[in-house]
Amino acid sequence: MWLGVSTTTADKLKLAAIASIAVAVVVLALKYLAYWVTGSVALYSDALESIVNLITALVALYAIHVSAQPADRRHQFGHHKAEYFSAVLEGVLIVVAALLIFREAYDAFLHPRALSEPLRGLAINGLATAVNAGWSYFLLTWGRRQRSPALVGDGWHLLTDVATSVGVIIGLLLAMLTGWQLLDPALAALVAANILWAGWRLVRESVSGLMDEAVTSEVAQHIRQVISDNAQGAIEAHDVKTRTAGRVTFIEFHLVVPGSMTVAASHLICNRIEEALTKDVHGAQVLIHVEPEEEAKATGVPVV
Repeated sequence: MWLGVSTTTADKLKLAAIASIAVAVVVLALKYLAYWVTGSVALYSDALESIVNLITALVALYAIHVSAQPADRRHQFGHHKAEYFSAVLEGVLIVVAALLIFREAYDAFLHPRALSEPLRGLAINGLATAVNAGWSYFLLTWGRRQRSPALVGDGWHLLTDVATSVGVIIGLLLAMLTGWQLLDPALAALVAANILWAGWRLVRESVSGLMDEAVTSEVAQHIRQVISDNAQGAIEAHDVKTRTAGRVTFIEFHLVVPGSMTVAASHLICNRIEEALTKDVHGAQVLIHVEPEEEAKATGVPVV
């Protein structure tokens, strides 16, 4: 039994992605206003990262749209991995933004700039940071619950933006108190370094998904237990394999039954196991190969 992503879930994910675009536009406008008011290169770097936020939100919306499409002749296992490509692109764009910030910080080191109306600019930036913090929390918690790599990647990106924005605000307050103008470009460079690390982490996690990474050991143990608890009438299950693709977990295994059992009886056992797995494992798609008892293995999952 192969199950797709429900229309309701896909629509909710699209709405979240559209909301991310709206949030990114508002935050970008606020942060650029803060930079325009102060002339701070650190605030400029913060605004530049918000441009990347907007681009990645647009990419995430498209990836979610593609991943929700049903299987077709050319993509018979569905389009679930589309969201991983979105997350990889987000990581690459984060790295590009970091390099641009490094360049601007270097120029500010060579030509220090005096800040104008810093308190007003910091207040505006603080408002933008609060908006980002609230939305990143929603994306990370809800995106994980829906197992959406695109939304989770967007949430991590925004959380990185929040952390760097807080650092910028604290640093610029210190620059105001001490009069050290070089603190401004130094903060911009630190922001860029932090963004580079976030980009690398996001790309690494997304590539793992593209490489058909198995579920965690805890989830794998739970899957084996569900199989054992619902395979009454069978002898064992062995060669249990899993792989994740976005919101979907593919589960395959061999089910050993008595050689005298009818096809209809073994089919009923398979249906019972599939129903239990799809209920207990979010997005599970199950494939079972039935074998006679002489194929049993000592390492198989026993039936309780």
